[in-house]
Amino acid sequence: MKDTAAVAIAYLVGSVSFGIVVASIRGIDIRSVGSGNTGTSNIFRTLGKKSAAIVLLGDGLKGALAAAIGSVWIGDDFGWVTLLAAVVGHSFPVWHRFKGGKSVATAIGGVAVLVPWVGAILAVIWIAILVVWRTASIGSLVAMALLVPLVAVSGHSTAATGWAAGIAVFVVARHSDNVRRLVNSSERTVSE
Repeated sequence: MKDTAAVAIAYLVGSVSFGIVVASIRGIDIRSVGSGNTGTSNIFRTLGKKSAAIVLLGDGLKGALAAAIGSVWIGDDFGWVTLLAAVVGHSFPVWHRFKGGKSVATAIGGVAVLVPWVGAILAVIWIAILVVWRTASIGSLVAMALLVPLVAVSGHSTAATGWAAGIAVFVVARHSDNVRRLVNSSERTVSE
């Protein structure tokens, strides 16, 4: 019962879309402009750096909170389960007609709680790729590709590594359209 409650709470926390909230304050339905995505990249293109920073921080913090709920309330490995619940909540938010973002910031925010040095590496890599190539999806895909091997060498359990793999696969699957555009050389940069 405690496990189920932790997963449900984590999903509901993940379902809070900071992109929708921040855009709504500015009188915009972010799902109807730009790419229609509720994440940081579309917010950056539509509303600018300040709004994007708020969304990035908020989405990262909800992943951190979800991971902490599972880790503290149930145990270290369960933090990965609640993080996955928040990642799913971010992508399919019950509060916003199940239309959400791609969950990268939420995933990295949770990893930063569960394995701080791995979370820091993933965040730095994502930011570095964004600065150099101006393409958030490349940074997202590279970060998720590195998540599992980094967790595996961190000394965490096989179960933790398995849950990390589930998170990585889910986030990469959410980027399937981006992968197609990258292959076709039509992926938009954050400034386009």
